[in-house]
Amino acid sequence: MNSDLTEADRRLETAIDAALCELPLRAAPPSLELHVLEELSRRAALPWWRHSFAGWPGFARVGFVLMCVVLVGLALLGGVWAMKNLGSPALGALSMPWARHLFALVGVAGEVASLVRIVPPDWVYEGLAASVVLYAALFGLGIAAYRTLYLDPNSQVS
Repeated sequence: MNSDLTEADRRLETAIDAALCELPLRAAPPSLELHVLEELSRRAALPWWRHSFAGWPGFARVGFVLMCVVLVGLALLGGVWAMKNLGSPALGALSMPWARHLFALVGVAGEVASLVRIVPPDWVYEGLAASVVLYAALFGLGIAAYRTLYLDPNSQVS
């Protein structure tokens, strides 16, 4: 109970609680009960790999985690091997146009990241504040346009 309640409020709360506890439980409609039981039996019949990860057997969960660790390790070792034995990835990318574009985008992203350190923090905060104001104006204009174009002026909208 809340300590801010007066004695009359506490008595009222107790009376309402007692009245609600005396009410009989309502039974679910037969069709709902049937659908729920059918769904439970359908889910119980699913194979273990169709259940959530927590419902998998222990050996399957351990095997899955080990397989993920091995695949991540192979990916890292493959990257190290490629860098060591194949040299710079940019050399092989010269013959692949999509790779040239990818390396150009990575270079641009690096330049933008270096610019972020140069920008004063006050400018960042002011830009974020301006963005919030502009988004609020966008939503306000959207609401005004919706009310103007789609709502019936004869209806009583509050």
